Amino acid sequence: MTSDRTIDLNCDLGEGSGHDAAVMPLISSANIASGGHAGDQQSMLATIGLARDHGVAIGCHPGHADPEHFGRRPLPISPTAAADLVASQLAHFATIAGADLRHIKLHGALYHQVGDDEELAAAVSRRLASDWPHLLLFAAAGSRLAAVAQTEGLRVAAEAFADRRYTASGRLLPRSDSAAVIECPATAAQQAVALLVTGHVSSNAGEAVAIKADTLCVHGDGADPAGCLQAIHTALAANNIAVRHPFQ
Repeated sequence: MTSDRTIDLNCDLGEGSGHDAAVMPLISSANIASGGHAGDQQSMLATIGLARDHGVAIGCHPGHADPEHFGRRPLPISPTAAADLVASQLAHFATIAGADLRHIKLHGALYHQVGDDEELAAAVSRRLASDWPHLLLFAAAGSRLAAVAQTEGLRVAAEAFADRRYTASGRLLPRSDSAAVIECPATAAQQAVALLVTGHVSSNAGEAVAIKADTLCVHGDGADPAGCLQAIHTALAANNIAVRHPFQ
């Protein structure tokens, strides 16, 4: 039976987790660390090559230049500095990925800071619209960045997470909470299906939170990202949902 529903599965890779080879055949989009929180010339070349081998859409994954904290520590940043940070990592990544570069997704603390702050979102969106208008932007569903980027004329894929728990406000539960990360593949698959079939996810307190997503993320540095993705594939197939890069 042919599926009439699709979803993109994306994963943050090229971060030295050791899972890339197992994960790549199971996703449709790869967000590849571009030298900020992780990644260097060698890892970018290797991960881009692996994505090409598997027909996976290639994306740039810029973050704070803070590898000691894996880019997950919020750092003070001005709108201009945020736009410059993203643009510089994107420009270098593009020299390696070339015409295969399809999308961009910010990483970690930068993802949340730009996602939440109107001025940061505007500065980054305008720079992307000026210099990289063809790129698809992955942004958190319901975020300021998603809204602002669309007003700047960018294509936006609203993102939700299969392997992270949410608060009642629709935000990710902070990683400081021991329940923030979903490590059980069956639980991640259950959340993925709930997001796609019902349009809701259960918060950490049990409330139903409405989220509409074009792409679902599984983190590549998790305990078993390949296991989570395999469970998600099985659950999606059971619900007649195909995996495909957004707007393909």
